[in-house]
Amino acid sequence: MSYIMTFTGKLFDPINPNPNSFDIKDIAHSLSLICRCNGHSKTFYSVGMHSINCCHEAIKRGLSNEIIIGCLLHDASEAYLSDVTRPIKKHLNYYLSVENNLQNLIWEHFIGRKLTNDELNVIFEIDDQMLSLEFINLMPTTLNNEYLKLIGKYDFNFIEFNKVEEEFIELYNRYSNK
Repeated sequence: MSYIMTFTGKLFDPINPNPNSFDIKDIAHSLSLICRCNGHSKTFYSVGMHSINCCHEAIKRGLSNEIIIGCLLHDASEAYLSDVTRPIKKHLNYYLSVENNLQNLIWEHFIGRKLTNDELNVIFEIDDQMLSLEFINLMPTTLNNEYLKLIGKYDFNFIEFNKVEEEFIELYNRYSNK
């Protein structure tokens, strides 16, 4: 059996995940330390901060708690798998299968049910719109104009990982039905 050891000391097998091993502290801690854009951004901007910004956008739109938590956790599988850049990932069928299974189990565990296709579409639309805004603020070029659909205003200045971790957990606790 292969496994990783999480921040809280759990042994976690990402290929055969046990949902009872999921821990919001592990996810928040890990995502607060992983840099977006494979580290090719103008400054450090974490996956955790990206997730928080997506969550805030869902809140500003008045969306359901399930979508709010879905946005917060939409990259949570990266806490257990890491990530692969989009141009390569699309060619890694096994990785995509493992990632999809893990991500769906995470959502189901923390939300308490499977997300509908409509809910998933909203989450991924917010994710893509935030990516568009991140390119304007963190990269040397723009991606597209999807950012124009965002309601909120977002700050891309450096935020210490422990503050990102705390806000991530606070948002989860505030909007979770658990």
